[in-house]
Amino acid sequence: MTGIPSVDVFGGIRVVELAGWVFAPTAGAMLADWGAEVLKIEHPAGGDGYRGLVMPGSEGAINYAMHMVNRNKKSVAIDLKSDEGRAVLLEVLADADVFLTNYLPSVLDRLGFSAEVLRAKFPRLVIARAHGYGARGDAADTPAYDATAFWARGGIEETLAPAGLPEPLPQRGAVGDRYGATHLAFGIAGALFRRERTGEGTIVDVSLLGTALWMVASDVTSALQGAFRQASPLGEPRVSLPNPLAANYACADNRWLTICCLQSDKYWEDMCSVLQLEHLVADDRFIDAGARSVNSGALVALMEVAFATRPLADWHEPLDAARIPWAPFQNLNELVTDPQVVANGYLGTLELETGESFPLPAGAVQFDELPASLHPAPDLGEHTDEVLLALGYEWDRIIALKLSGAVL
Repeated sequence: MTGIPSVDVFGGIRVVELAGWVFAPTAGAMLADWGAEVLKIEHPAGGDGYRGLVMPGSEGAINYAMHMVNRNKKSVAIDLKSDEGRAVLLEVLADADVFLTNYLPSVLDRLGFSAEVLRAKFPRLVIARAHGYGARGDAADTPAYDATAFWARGGIEETLAPAGLPEPLPQRGAVGDRYGATHLAFGIAGALFRRERTGEGTIVDVSLLGTALWMVASDVTSALQGAFRQASPLGEPRVSLPNPLAANYACADNRWLTICCLQSDKYWEDMCSVLQLEHLVADDRFIDAGARSVNSGALVALMEVAFATRPLADWHEPLDAARIPWAPFQNLNELVTDPQVVANGYLGTLELETGESFPLPAGAVQFDELPASLHPAPDLGEHTDEVLLALGYEWDRIIALKLSGAVL
């Protein structure tokens, strides 16, 4: 089921998505959110493997994960292992603007849908490829998920985990996929803009490995200079923080907050006032950023004691009044009811044809201060007939294709 976007940005753009799971399909969902017609090509027997994924809390009839990644799309079920099925997809691609895929190069070659073949047939087609490890190199055809290519091989875990853990931190669900999808959607938008100027299609490549490197570019830059240091073990005395005014502090109720005064001299007096440590303003040990860095152990100890005098809720008003850059560490239950999340519509409501409805993340991008409109993910093959009829297929031919198993 598709619906009217809140703001029609990509209206008239047809995206053919030959992809599964999260990385490339999320990029397709982002384009569909803003008006693109996204045709999700699935195998007639079961479709996208994500349809069978059961996430905690989704053991019932509603596959929330599938709706989140495939909202606002159409499903066309084609068996690409058959000659008839491949011929149908070529006809669909003839009217397409974008071919979006995360299939391995060897699979695309075998099916006859490599970038070289498609560029020769459809010079205006934008070909967007989601990779694990990039389009070149020995690992270009290696199967990957974000837990492997992004989190583990991409070094993300090392930049987040404190030293001394007995084993690496596991990745949370699809973190790299969604971050990579944002790059991929940007690349597609850029390629479409370029085509408006040149009339030519473009190959857009985004890999999970490259996404990881970009995400931790600050740490990579340090590593290139031989200066990267993993975070210190948790729970040890903090005696050498470069900037005590950019750190985490525990409150009286054992809730934590973070302050981020990168221009610490600008905020020093106000911070002392908030913490009722006015006598430290002119203390030579803390007189400027350099002095505070040298004597950070002493200052951190004083600030820890000060923050521990009140519960987290009591710090909101004085920190806000002083315009200190800060935030509480929230749990997810607090996040989804955060007043700023609510005010900006970062959670939308998706309503099923049954009348049931549920909230889902709407995405971070907004146009004209409007969040994306959310409509259900399609049933497997829900739009096969519609798409084939629009191509000029007669019902007799459609029925023959269904009987042969080439389409659903």
